[in-house]
Amino acid sequence: MRFGVTTFVTDEGIGPVELGRAVEERGFESLFVAEHTHIPVKRESPWPQGGELPREYYRTLDPFVVLTAAAVVTERLLLGTGILLVVERDPIITAKEVASLDQVSGGRVIVGIGAGWNREEMRDHGTDPTTRMDLLRERVLAMKEIWTTDEAAIHGRFVNFDRIFSWPKPVQRPHPPIYVGGSGPTALDRVVEYGDGWMPSFAMGVDTIIERIPELERRAREAGRGRLPVTVYGVPADREAIERVVEAGVDRMVFALPTLPAEETYGKLDEFAAVMASVKA
Repeated sequence: MRFGVTTFVTDEGIGPVELGRAVEERGFESLFVAEHTHIPVKRESPWPQGGELPREYYRTLDPFVVLTAAAVVTERLLLGTGILLVVERDPIITAKEVASLDQVSGGRVIVGIGAGWNREEMRDHGTDPTTRMDLLRERVLAMKEIWTTDEAAIHGRFVNFDRIFSWPKPVQRPHPPIYVGGSGPTALDRVVEYGDGWMPSFAMGVDTIIERIPELERRAREAGRGRLPVTVYGVPADREAIERVVEAGVDRMVFALPTLPAEETYGKLDEFAAVMASVKA
């Protein structure tokens, strides 16, 4: 069982250099960071967890800047996006950012992706929320084409370009693993078609995650994919809940680290490390 940490890195909390060092020093395997390009002032889309949108959603640093800063002060820490809002990103630029980070880090990148929930935010990027899943698919396929082909081209409904050169290529081959987020009825469709793993949120519920793992395993076998790993992110320091999910066959648990100043962050990481040690024992 592997353990990581996920957080929103902002201008008001611990910096990425200090965070990367602290996470690796405590024995965590990975660091995942969230992103929002902006939050529209006029917003009707409800936050999936209910209530007011937390302050950190308004102030996130760019994930690739954060992960690059963490990469250069760590040696083993895996560097993940959780989640990368691909429907708000140009796939050619994003493919280069991922490949560049994989080069800088020596092949330590995990690409956690999703379509997001904030419809007003998507619209500001020219994305129609009603077709965002099809857009997500085409942009992921375009990035895979860029990473794996010297002269990449794709001709789809949403992504359309003739042959291009784009380097660097990722260190990891054929490309960094793509973990697809989501908990809806079609989430596993996307995982099996173009993902390398499933990354459900702990907020969807322990029972639901446990129930869907056998379905994922069955569908992956039927598609000739073999076993696809499961990373559960946003996990609290709840040993009993963690052990239940571990028994169901989850590969990685990612603790939800609140956005705090450095000293308070160190305390939370120590708390998570104690839970990690007890579960491993």
